[in-house]
Amino acid sequence: MWDQICKGNAIAMPSSNSARLSLWLIFCVSAIVAIGFFFVPAFIIRPFTHQSVSGLGWAMALRQSAPLPTLIAALVCVALAVLLWDSGNLRRKIVLSSVVVLVLFSAVMSRLNYFEWMFHPVDSPQFEAEAASKLAGKEMVLAVQYGPDARAYPIREMAYHHILNDVVQGVPIAVTY
Repeated sequence: MWDQICKGNAIAMPSSNSARLSLWLIFCVSAIVAIGFFFVPAFIIRPFTHQSVSGLGWAMALRQSAPLPTLIAALVCVALAVLLWDSGNLRRKIVLSSVVVLVLFSAVMSRLNYFEWMFHPVDSPQFEAEAASKLAGKEMVLAVQYGPDARAYPIREMAYHHILNDVVQGVPIAVTY
């Protein structure tokens, strides 16, 4: 097979259907691996959904191990896309290009802390008097009292941000749950 692929130093598409099919299969599996290592953890740890302990464990394990597999899968996909480029019509080239872009995106994103983007902390909370508050009577809040100052942080805000940075009586605090 490699004799067919590497004629001299020029790269040529294998002529047999089984060789082409094998390359497409490897391309698809590599793409699924790379894309999965990014999108599965992002899907499991998205805001406003139930998150089980085992699901979070899987997501964090995938997230921590993602950089090397996504890099390998990206290299494989790019190399195979180059080999498969001449074998197809415009539709196949669009599919190849789209998948390679998704794979490269996944490889880059697996190296970034996108959870911090999803659950960014509130750094400058703004408060209003209790009488002007738009909270429903039974809405739950996290309460902090330090000296004469008391603050209430609505759970609906905390559910999305998870961390809220504030200063009470000159003391910096991080409200979380």
